[in-house]
Amino acid sequence: MDLSRRGFLQAAALTAAASGLTVACGGGSGSGGTRNGKNLTLWYWGGALSDKVVAEARAHFAGEVKLTAASIGGDFKQKLTTTLAAGSSVPDITGIKGEDMASFLPNAGRFLDLNDLGFKQISSQYLGWKTKLAQTSDGKQIGFPIDIGPTALFYRADQFEKAGLPTDPDKIAAAAKTWDDYFTLGTELKKKVPGTYLVNNLGSVFTMAVGQGTRRFIDKDNHFIGDQDHIRTAWATAIRPYTLGLDARINDNSWNAAIGKSLTTELGAAWHALDIEQAAPATKGKWRVCAMPGGPANQGGSYLALPRQCRNPDEAFKIISWILSPANDARGFTDAAIFPAAPAAYSMPAMTGPDAFFGGQKIIEVFGPAAQAIPDSYEAPADAAVMAPYMTELTNVEAKGKKPDDAWKDAVSQARQIAQRQGVS
Repeated sequence: MDLSRRGFLQAAALTAAASGLTVACGGGSGSGGTRNGKNLTLWYWGGALSDKVVAEARAHFAGEVKLTAASIGGDFKQKLTTTLAAGSSVPDITGIKGEDMASFLPNAGRFLDLNDLGFKQISSQYLGWKTKLAQTSDGKQIGFPIDIGPTALFYRADQFEKAGLPTDPDKIAAAAKTWDDYFTLGTELKKKVPGTYLVNNLGSVFTMAVGQGTRRFIDKDNHFIGDQDHIRTAWATAIRPYTLGLDARINDNSWNAAIGKSLTTELGAAWHALDIEQAAPATKGKWRVCAMPGGPANQGGSYLALPRQCRNPDEAFKIISWILSPANDARGFTDAAIFPAAPAAYSMPAMTGPDAFFGGQKIIEVFGPAAQAIPDSYEAPADAAVMAPYMTELTNVEAKGKKPDDAWKDAVSQARQIAQRQGVS
């Protein structure tokens, strides 16, 4: 899952102390603190929320509760899982990363149903597909959406111009409407601008192609479907740039050096814009954004949840509703490039201004519609583990020259074994 390159998170984690937050672990239920509901703890990781908004929440609710916000470093999921299992020092409010939500749903009893606290009355303010990913099969709402990662095509307008191609986002979107169109465009770019590549690696294409569909690797009846046509088609799509010589074969360690030089396009989520800007500041004004080939997908995005040990559920729900209101969601985008799950934020000034790095383009005009067009899909608890062999085998094609058909067979075989070990039939 190509979700690791969010470089600003490291810097964001360091801002917690500067914004007046208490950085600590513990303090929750069973920690020895007061149990009258006047003290509440919030766990999240750097960059998950706007530190400024969280600091203001502490002041806003100071007359009712004392909110202690803790920016947790390291493996957040592991620390949360261990704490929940132990049943002590459990935070009253916690973040859950989007890619981890499916693995928490089988243990939904460890969290409160937010619908009982009022989420159902305000759920229409948030994107339905995002909300559903944090629901149990019987309709309990475990997570309150923080953000999402609608995807698009980032491209170097200067390289397109050099190749004699259009540079306007609408025209490029039309020219790269399908994956086949996109690869045809890439072939022309490479011919006219030698030494450049269309995609960074095959895994990024595969991740996007899978995310554009409504089914993934395991169905709702807990059956393995990673060998079916929808995954085979996504695999074939990912292999195309390799066979056409359009694959730069870049890993995370070499991406920073390549982004400002040899890559003409990037497939990525809204938050990826900041990665590009930080890695290649000298290319300011040369990039543009348009709709992604084949339609949008989602990459990333998280939730807030209330563990069942929460000492004051009503007050805790008020706090997360305030932090994640559309207006504060828009501020989160300004503060830390956190793309809101509340569409009302997309028309607010914080999100509608021109972006100098993208030549003055108003990129919300691409990402806003993409966010609302992302298809509903089912993600099983074992989905991430089952997907891993496909990513490994795509790397084997790139790095070792493994034959794509052999890599496909091995990926399916390994994925099926992993699925069976996790109770998937």
